[in-house]
Amino acid sequence: ATVPHPGAALNLHPRRSEREKVTSFTMSGLEEIPKLSLEAQQDQSGEAEAAEEPECDYGDELGAGGYVFYRDRKEWADVEPVPQDDGPNPIVKIAYSDKFTDVYDYFRAVLKRDERSERAFALTADAIELNAANYTVWHYRRVLLQSLKLDLIEEMKYITAIIEDQPKNYQVWHHRRMVVEWLKDPSKELEFIADILSQDAKNYHAWQHRQWVIQEYKLWDDELEYVEQLLEEDVRNNSAWNQRHFVISHTTGYSDAAVLEREVRYSLQLIRKAPHNESAWNYLKGILQDRGLSTFPGLLEQVLELQKTHSSPYLIAFLVDLYEDMMENACKDQEEILNKALELCELLAKEKDSIRREYWRYIGRSLKAKFGSSEASAGPTEERETCGNA
Repeated sequence: ATVPHPGAALNLHPRRSEREKVTSFTMSGLEEIPKLSLEAQQDQSGEAEAAEEPECDYGDELGAGGYVFYRDRKEWADVEPVPQDDGPNPIVKIAYSDKFTDVYDYFRAVLKRDERSERAFALTADAIELNAANYTVWHYRRVLLQSLKLDLIEEMKYITAIIEDQPKNYQVWHHRRMVVEWLKDPSKELEFIADILSQDAKNYHAWQHRQWVIQEYKLWDDELEYVEQLLEEDVRNNSAWNQRHFVISHTTGYSDAAVLEREVRYSLQLIRKAPHNESAWNYLKGILQDRGLSTFPGLLEQVLELQKTHSSPYLIAFLVDLYEDMMENACKDQEEILNKALELCELLAKEKDSIRREYWRYIGRSLKAKFGSSEASAGPTEERETCGNA
């Protein structure tokens, strides 16, 4: 049997305003602020006075927004807080708020004594609310989840709320992976990740989690269709292009001629849609480079035809790579191919990609040194250098 999750049935959004916290449960789910406030006021001024002025006497015990310091909670009286040790002479001491200091002093205390209790678990929620990137807090929370046999479904709801608020937090995504593993249930993950990616289609953390889920639980079906949908929405989504390569590499692979032809055709189709999109060119080069750019039938002719109407720096750079591959494979008319490559390098340096001028001239010199002959006439790059030294 599992112990009910301390945050069960609560709105666990991690960034609720202080006003919301006064009118609802705290994240820990163990205290209800209005009731505590009323009890404290009854102790000091009586029930009638408290009803008329519910907050007037709580400056000493309650922080801003009605927060009750752990040092003032009777159920924590047995715990000696452990202050942060900044050394005898801290150079740049961080000015933590009183609430932050209070929460983390008590967190260090329960961590030191390795307390396995529901109050310690609730304390981790308050610590996470203040700093959701604290890996130690998340690790200890996982220890408590297992030790106390807490409700992992409720924990998933809690994690979901935090990710929706902080979608680029390393620690919470790792925590989610661990809980999914414990549940052995990835059924809701792809839909959840798709929702996060709809807000930011290039969220690295979401993509990393998606790849893990798909690979771990063999959820390859329909993933290629999902990627095509994203590329239809934004052809420049380099994360989606990467996912396409990931899916095909782990399923059919590219060794099948039909698959390779389909992917080359798909890439060129989207290049025509956005010729200045580097992602599509990188994908095309990536799927062909292991077998050689020049070995794919008719590719050179297709790219040269495309150059007439859809030229871009990426197309020209691709041609340079393709010509280099042809020379690597000892093609005929190597000198002519070299001169074409050198001309393209100079075109990129002077006009199409001048911000990387020196890079393209370096590539030209490298190609000439590798494939040129002593009898060959000076190519464009050499002519430039001669003029420059005159």
